[in-house]
Amino acid sequence: MKGHRPRKRFGQHFLADPGVVDQLVDAIDPQPDDLIVEIGPGPGVLTQRLVDCCRHLHVVELDRDLAARLRSRFAGAPGITVHEGDALRFDFAALGHELRIVGNLPYNISTPLLFHLLEQRASIADMHFMLQKEVVERMAAAPGSRQYGRLGIMLGCCFATEPLFDVGPSAFEPPPKVTSTVARLRPLGPDEPAVEDMKLLSDLVAAAFSQRRKTLRNALGRFFDTGQLEALGIDPALRPENLAVADWIRLGNALATSADRQLPNPLE
Repeated sequence: MKGHRPRKRFGQHFLADPGVVDQLVDAIDPQPDDLIVEIGPGPGVLTQRLVDCCRHLHVVELDRDLAARLRSRFAGAPGITVHEGDALRFDFAALGHELRIVGNLPYNISTPLLFHLLEQRASIADMHFMLQKEVVERMAAAPGSRQYGRLGIMLGCCFATEPLFDVGPSAFEPPPKVTSTVARLRPLGPDEPAVEDMKLLSDLVAAAFSQRRKTLRNALGRFFDTGQLEALGIDPALRPENLAVADWIRLGNALATSADRQLPNPLE
């Protein structure tokens, strides 16, 4: 968008390569009946491609100057609503159900935004995001890998993450110093194990990974003794990164259903 200088404080790196936009639209595969939400539309390069493809397009833009320009640019398009606000505080569920959420996410808020969207997962059909490659590696990491941790575990409770393709710095204006990756997140099926208390599980995983080099016997000693871990089918000699998502769900649910247990502050 001419006349707008990308703002560092907002982490703005605008997608400018038409070929990458084509790849992204192909990956999203927008349909006429879709309800799509774009986070951080910036100058509207992807917005322009989506607005004519779906039932309604909502865009959430923090930068008030860009939001005003988007309203002006798409004033004649009845199928778009521009929301000026912070995606980290935005109530996505208020827009409806079966939301398809997309965006080139600012690197500086990507992880907290993913956790925010996790809280509103019941309204989400799928998500397609451009993210820093390192973040996508953590999202999709397998147990036992260096990248495996709280982000991948918590997302893995509800979504399957699929890295689709990498995008180099030259595709953006201004170019970032890192490679990006487009990832698809799809909700898991109803047969997957359910989480009793997502907040409790998140705090439990955070406590364990604050001491990731310790064995579970030591890292989780405030919550479970050795016998309790073994009764849940968990080897106390393993480290936190060795447990699969289903194991963490089993631990979290056991803690949630134990009336006499309260999770201590992991920083104490």
